[in-house]
Amino acid sequence: MKKSNLTLKILLAMFFGLVLGGILYNFNETSFVDKVIVNGVLDLLGGIFINSIKMMVVPLVFVSLVCGSAAIGDIKKLGRVGGKTVLFYITTTAIAISIAFGLASITNPGKGLILENLAKAEYKVGTADSFFNILKNIVSTNPIKSLAEGNMLQIIVFAILVGIGISVLGSKVEKVKNLFEELNVLVLKLVEIIMLFAPIGVFALITKTFATLGYGAMFNLGKYMLTVVFALIIHFTVTYLGMLTVLGRLNPFKFMRKFMKVITVAFSTASSNATIPVTLETVQDDLGVSKGISSFTIPLGATINMDGTAIMQGVATVFIAQIYNIPLDLGDFVTVVMTATLASIGTAGVPGVGLIMLSMVLTQIGVPVEGIALIIGIDRILDMCRTAINVTGDAVCTTIIAKTEGEFDNEVFENEVSKISQIA
Repeated sequence: MKKSNLTLKILLAMFFGLVLGGILYNFNETSFVDKVIVNGVLDLLGGIFINSIKMMVVPLVFVSLVCGSAAIGDIKKLGRVGGKTVLFYITTTAIAISIAFGLASITNPGKGLILENLAKAEYKVGTADSFFNILKNIVSTNPIKSLAEGNMLQIIVFAILVGIGISVLGSKVEKVKNLFEELNVLVLKLVEIIMLFAPIGVFALITKTFATLGYGAMFNLGKYMLTVVFALIIHFTVTYLGMLTVLGRLNPFKFMRKFMKVITVAFSTASSNATIPVTLETVQDDLGVSKGISSFTIPLGATINMDGTAIMQGVATVFIAQIYNIPLDLGDFVTVVMTATLASIGTAGVPGVGLIMLSMVLTQIGVPVEGIALIIGIDRILDMCRTAINVTGDAVCTTIIAKTEGEFDNEVFENEVSKISQIA
């Protein structure tokens, strides 16, 4: 109920921001509206919210990745299953963001909406490093300096190494592991607290945006939103259902009929973690996956399989870069693919975290984080869509791996009667 209320509040804030911004646009030439309201109060409220998001980037990524990597370290005990699971999730994430880049490069959602008033010169992107330099520089010579400077690729690699070390040492560092798990709970709670103020931040940011640009920005926002949705659909049908058909040799339509309840729950909650119970119940009772396989792959997927988020990051990166008239070269695309793919391992399955991950990706290639102001108002809707994609990927991976490991009951899958439906 609370998440639904927050969604409604954000949508209302976006609507009233659009209306007020359009009104203020007609009076923006007056000193009072320009200096006091738009660049005063609205800039203050929106700036505080943006800074709050940026504040959580480093602690969220570092702590979440350490915890996630420590858990992934147990994969060694599960042998082939663990390797297949991680390979599947990371591969589909890389495919997802590649689809996003390709589609966004065709639709050009940000073309024609140049924010000249935001001093483009301040955000010039220098010459990109070579691919080999990018690979070399992801290993930090000073992790503390990387944390202080927010060098996300180096932070990600260091966090993964720390997590693996904790896993290998096991009981010898049990207190350290418990400390990171408690820190992870704390960081996620801070994210939830910040998101409580999202309606205020959205209202201020959207109002300022349209007070400056007028309703001309609506066309570009529509292109951005449709590009993300279309990329999600492509990934859903071509990548997921295609893998289910080719690798799993299963009927995708039967899968969809039985899995639709989970998609509905994921869409309404916008949280992969909140959907875990119904996902587990569905893949075990209706899809025929053994409990041993699903109890490992589903929770792991809620942690590291964030394909929908990766798609949003890819399209949003192109969108915001085009708005600021910042060209992206091959080096930038490689950096974003690597950053978003690795960051997906640490993206918590709770609403709102995708924007923080986007902030990290934009910072990594020198695109101003302030551009998030344009998309934050509609992100809640897209968050619901991409969460549905994420949980579908978890189930597809689980089903395929169970099939290859001989832990799949084909009779249960072929049975048209859903136990979940009977219970509901």
